[in-house]
Amino acid sequence: MRMYSQGNVEFLRGDLTRSGIGLNVINSLSHSLDKVSFRRDNRIRIDCGGVHTADMSGLQLLYVWLQCAKLRGVESELVNLSDSLQNTIHAMGLEHCFAGNI
Repeated sequence: MRMYSQGNVEFLRGDLTRSGIGLNVINSLSHSLDKVSFRRDNRIRIDCGGVHTADMSGLQLLYVWLQCAKLRGVESELVNLSDSLQNTIHAMGLEHCFAGNI
């Protein structure tokens, strides 16, 4: 998985899976929260349009990222979730974790 920023949008691309997430992605997630904390508008959008597949580990990481943002006072919003990604979230019983985003 890769991640890049454009303004207040973080774009996720690739596989949101245990094997698809490397240390560079985890560092990028942390860095993105640092950047948002210093902006005036504490909002971040996470564009999931480029996520091909997801598993429990990847969704857990995404959830933790959203919770870390919340603890920093940053409002986050998931956008462009594919039907496949939404179905995976529902199939794993995680819709309560992403309430308001799916």
